Amino acid sequence: MVLRVRDRRLDCLLWQRAKAPFEGQWSLPRGPLGATERLGTSASRHLAAKVDITSIAHMEQLETRSDPDRDPRGRVLATAYLALVATDVSPRIPADTAWHPVGALPETAFDHGSIIGSARERLRAKLSYTNIGFALAPAAFTIAQLRDVYVAALGHPVSATNQQRIQFVSRSLVVTNAFAAFRPPSPRPSPAPSARPPSSASA
Repeated sequence: MVLRVRDRRLDCLLWQRAKAPFEGQWSLPRGPLGATERLGTSASRHLAAKVDITSIAHMEQLETRSDPDRDPRGRVLATAYLALVATDVSPRIPADTAWHPVGALPETAFDHGSIIGSARERLRAKLSYTNIGFALAPAAFTIAQLRDVYVAALGHPVSATNQQRIQFVSRSLVVTNAFAAFRPPSPRPSPAPSARPPSSASA
C-alpha cells in the first residue's frame, strides 16, 4: 500500500475493482508473487506496472494476513507492504485508481480497510522515534512544511519543541530517539466554578 501527504492530508492509493468479489469497491494495489520473486521485489513490480510508482522513498514489510475468510473465493495469504512517496511526487495513475484520505476511506474490499489502519498506526509510531518523515517530505522543505507533513500523518498538532528532537541529518532511515512519542496535546482543564458565599436566611 502507498501513502503520501498532499494538501495537509494523509492519502492512500486505491484502485476500483471491476469484477467480483467486491465489484465496484476500492482495493489496495495487489498481485500474485512470482515463482522466483522475493516479496519486496514483487511489491515494487506491481506498483510500477499498475500505477507507475517507481519513486518510492521508503518501503517496508507491514504484516501478513492469514484469516481463512478474508477472501470468499478461498484461503489466500497476503503479505502487506507499506510504501511512502514524497509530497512532490505525482505518479501517473489510471482512471480506475485514485488517492483517498485515510481518515475518510470509501468502502474497501477484503480486509484492506483494516490493513490501511495498521499502516497508519505503524507510520505514526515511527514518526515519533525515527526520521521517516523525510520519506513524505519533498526534496527541499522548510521546517513549517515538515511540520505540516507530521500533522497530516499524526492527525494532531505537533509543537516545534517536540519536532526539534528529530535529527534530520540523513535521508536514510535511522532511529533518532527510541523512547520518544508524539502524543496529542492534552485538553485544557475547564476552569473551576467560582465559589459563591452562602446566602443568609432571614429569621
